[in-house]
Amino acid sequence: MLTKRIIPCLDVNNGRVVKGINFVNLIDAGDPVDCAEMYNNLGADELVFLDITASSDNRKTIIDVVRNVAKRIFIPFTVGGGIKGVNDMKAILQAGADKISINSAAVKNPDLINKGAEMFGNQCIVVAIDAKRENNLFKVYINGDRIKMDLDVIDWAKEVEKRGAGEILLTSMDNDGTKNGYDIELTKCVCEKVNIPVIASGGAGKMEDFKNILKYADAALAASLFHFKEIMISDLKDYLEDNNIPVRRI
Repeated sequence: MLTKRIIPCLDVNNGRVVKGINFVNLIDAGDPVDCAEMYNNLGADELVFLDITASSDNRKTIIDVVRNVAKRIFIPFTVGGGIKGVNDMKAILQAGADKISINSAAVKNPDLINKGAEMFGNQCIVVAIDAKRENNLFKVYINGDRIKMDLDVIDWAKEVEKRGAGEILLTSMDNDGTKNGYDIELTKCVCEKVNIPVIASGGAGKMEDFKNILKYADAALAASLFHFKEIMISDLKDYLEDNNIPVRRI
């Protein structure tokens, strides 16, 4: 049986790790390099680094921070934010990242998924999908929840898989930062429609939330719970194993 992954997320704004509710009311959570090294030592399976205002501010990801993080960790490392073309992807991979996460750029230019997969391999391309409920549907949002697109999440998930994405990072914008639990309906719907791994994000508040979502998702991402040591990764993995959810051990 494939093991499930636990992935801390470093949301970075102006060179600092931050966390808020529904992508607003941000508070400082530390230095990204120090945080990354800590998670590497605490048993995280991977890390996701998101420069959360790079797209909305129309600037590139902070390459120097990426390079410094990559020097200090030995687990897979995904970077996203402000990526607009294959040259940006190449620069981030050369700085030490293992994977690239694209969101806004992929929605605006879906061919970027194909080009990235062809140049760097499917395994390097993660498409992040920010989803928000609208009546009985889920709609795609871009630019850090600032712009709603006339695009159905399920349809978009199926398209990114066809275009060569190796993984989907699926965030419930309704649940993000609330600690009310992951959006099981959203995650289950996407997981049932695609054959690539899905990372669930948005809403983790207690260990039970991880158990519930990992029945469907391949990995669970969280931020504030880990940043503020409300849940320790080793304790979480013990809990998941006790509840018959297979996890990785170093």
